[in-house]
Amino acid sequence: MAIAGASPSIPPRSPRGVFANEPFTDFKDAENLRSIRRSLDQVAAHLGVEYSLIVGGKRLKTTDKIRSINPARPAQVVGIHQKSGAAQAEAAMSAALRAYGSWSGTSAEERASLLLRAAEIIRRRKFEFMAWLIYEVGKNWAEADADVGETIDFLEFYAREALRLDAVAPPIQYPGERDELFYVPLGAGAVISPWNFPFAIMAGMTSAAVVAGNTVVLKPSSDAPTIAARFVEVLEEAGLPDGVVNFCPGSGSSFGNAIVEHPKTRFISFTGSKAVGLEIHERASRTQPGQIWIKRTILEMGGKDSILVSADADLDAAIEDVVASAFGFSGQKCSACSRAILEAPIYDAFIERLRERVATLTVGDPAANHDLGPVINREALSSILNYIEIGKKEGRLIAGGNAPATSDGGYFLEPTIFADVAPKAVLAQEEIFGPVLALIKVASFDEGLRVANNTEYGLTGSVYSASRERLDRARRVFHVGNLYFNRKCTGAMVGAHPFGGFNMSGTDSKTGGPDYLHLFTQSKSVAEKL
Repeated sequence: MAIAGASPSIPPRSPRGVFANEPFTDFKDAENLRSIRRSLDQVAAHLGVEYSLIVGGKRLKTTDKIRSINPARPAQVVGIHQKSGAAQAEAAMSAALRAYGSWSGTSAEERASLLLRAAEIIRRRKFEFMAWLIYEVGKNWAEADADVGETIDFLEFYAREALRLDAVAPPIQYPGERDELFYVPLGAGAVISPWNFPFAIMAGMTSAAVVAGNTVVLKPSSDAPTIAARFVEVLEEAGLPDGVVNFCPGSGSSFGNAIVEHPKTRFISFTGSKAVGLEIHERASRTQPGQIWIKRTILEMGGKDSILVSADADLDAAIEDVVASAFGFSGQKCSACSRAILEAPIYDAFIERLRERVATLTVGDPAANHDLGPVINREALSSILNYIEIGKKEGRLIAGGNAPATSDGGYFLEPTIFADVAPKAVLAQEEIFGPVLALIKVASFDEGLRVANNTEYGLTGSVYSASRERLDRARRVFHVGNLYFNRKCTGAMVGAHPFGGFNMSGTDSKTGGPDYLHLFTQSKSVAEKL
């Protein structure tokens, strides 16, 4: 159900026009301030609603339920969802296969228009969707706004990319022939989406598959199924036919594995942890009876991302962006800065100024727009606290380290910084996925680059330096999929920064880039002799 009065209607952009990123919301504007507060109140009145599975357009219930809770107030239920298991996997895949027959035959123009209609609906209800993100995963206002804006960007961008792929031609026409090249959809596949960007990543993965002509079984994270349910409602409102997207929250070990292993599953698009991604890749590689293709896996996994600060850097800018990259959304981003690598001449001064800046951050209920909200659940809180205990043995605690108690029992953690961490320490190597930053001192810029490359990941990185020679060296040597100079290592923008990493960070799928839709298609060459 839509919440009335969320934002004014805005006409959709033409798919033939030039793509432009959705602007960020200025919360200093009085009308925007009223809109977000009004939407928080309106959405609060709709918390705790029960949602059905959607399989082939039918609403279904299961005995087992998933309760999505507000991590800032764990007693507050955001949504009650059905829990799909192995029994529902066959029905969901059958529905997706039935819908594929007709959906794959629709024109690229029709599929692109559906995405643009969905983008218009979300843009019109932007503040409402921000409120759902604030309640379900604990994003503050700016983080929720960025998530919604990126969702709109993915829909708008992939609509245009589908039209571009539809218009491709072979590089040459061979003499005496009529030569054609088509990008055709793969089939029915699985989208397994994460909780940390539960709107943008979930919608981006789903819409890319759909606009390319595929059908989808969507399994959102059990920590964030409500925003996914709301997105599927948007797709239905935009005119998506039954069975093209089948909404199935459920257990990864039963429903997720059953879909991955199903012989008719053509592709699996996954964003999440390295461990789960590798398991999916392994399961998908096993050929099942009746399977006639090699399943395609599109995997976005973890990161252990570094910001390297040179002795000649603008320290004010570097400190501000290290704080933003490390502690935005409580560090719960695969792109988050979890290591600041500092040249020795600036090391002590950087620490003191960083400590002063972090002391100004507030921790609390994201509905009140604190700098840091909660981490996602009790298990995450426990895991991060364990890493903090390891950090106390491996480094020098200079800020944070505590889990503030609240009357509502929220899963809050202070922004935490350890200095004097060795490059191969646990704190410097393992993905923590929380508000914990390790500071590493290096004797030279070249040593800093070696340290930056010393993990099994290769997702994002940033370098702060005034030296063109040093930046050029980093451009060649720093081995990550997304490298930034003199800016933070989070906040990739659709179109400008195609996103995806190397090594154990995944298959370098480059979401929001010109290559992404290729992953959901296969090219067909047709030559006719004249």
